[in-house]
Amino acid sequence: MYDIHDIEQGKTYACKFKIEIMLDTLGRPMGIDDTPFDAPGLYEGIGVIKIRDIENKQVQVVDEKTGKEFVLSFDDIWDVDDAVIAND
Repeated sequence: MYDIHDIEQGKTYACKFKIEIMLDTLGRPMGIDDTPFDAPGLYEGIGVIKIRDIENKQVQVVDEKTGKEFVLSFDDIWDVDDAVIAND
């Protein structure tokens, strides 16, 4: 595992994350399909880090399950590790 401050530019990393957002009735982030929304809730996922912004202490993460992109505080990510992108 890595500290988010120590990752190297040009390498691929993934992390676990959490975000408070609107969820559908199945507990997924809004916009996956036409499932009606339910209420705000805590969504946790695993995603590839796309952009790291040291100055603002944020990362842009692509959720591996939904493909949605989220901008998250460093405080809302953990277990940063190397990632391998598989091309099916």
